[in-house]
Amino acid sequence: MTLLAAIFLLIIIMDPIGNVPVFLSILKNIPLERRKKIIIRELIIAFAILLFFMFIGRYLLQLLQIEQSSLGIAGGIILFIIAIRMIFPGTKPMFSHNQESEPLIVPLAVPMLAGPSAIAAVILLMAQEPSRWIEWTFAVFVASLISGIILISSESLGSKLGNRALTAIERLMGIFLIMVSVDFILDGIKQTFNI
Repeated sequence: MTLLAAIFLLIIIMDPIGNVPVFLSILKNIPLERRKKIIIRELIIAFAILLFFMFIGRYLLQLLQIEQSSLGIAGGIILFIIAIRMIFPGTKPMFSHNQESEPLIVPLAVPMLAGPSAIAAVILLMAQEPSRWIEWTFAVFVASLISGIILISSESLGSKLGNRALTAIERLMGIFLIMVSVDFILDGIKQTFNI
């Protein structure tokens, strides 16, 4: 996988545009200036979590005796489910939060930015080509930075684009994510059966 493809994959998985309405909803009772600080804090936490799993994840897999092919299939299935939710959103929100308190780690950093699919993706990137760790770290950083820029400007982005445009973009990203998830599953099957 190329560096650009890895960045694009992580941005799609982190889904900052799709998360705009959710972030706006969760942070609606918090003053605007404080919102930006919360988003930056949550992005830093998500970035740290992704880096942790990128470097430690494969050792956890070895400890649990989980094959790389199993991770590829499981990661692909998780991505597929998330992509389906992006394309066909239900009426019930995927994540809820107590509006009385300021969110910390859950649900903004985890699972919305550094969710199971993002964690599986970084572990898979590192497991396939560990020698390219500098590139993968850069990919996670750039994806987090782009997600941060989009989420920090979520107030103006939400009002300029409107709900219809945000929904259309999220569904388009969901279609891309389905293709990536199927590719992960097929790679895992090929590795399992040595095809």
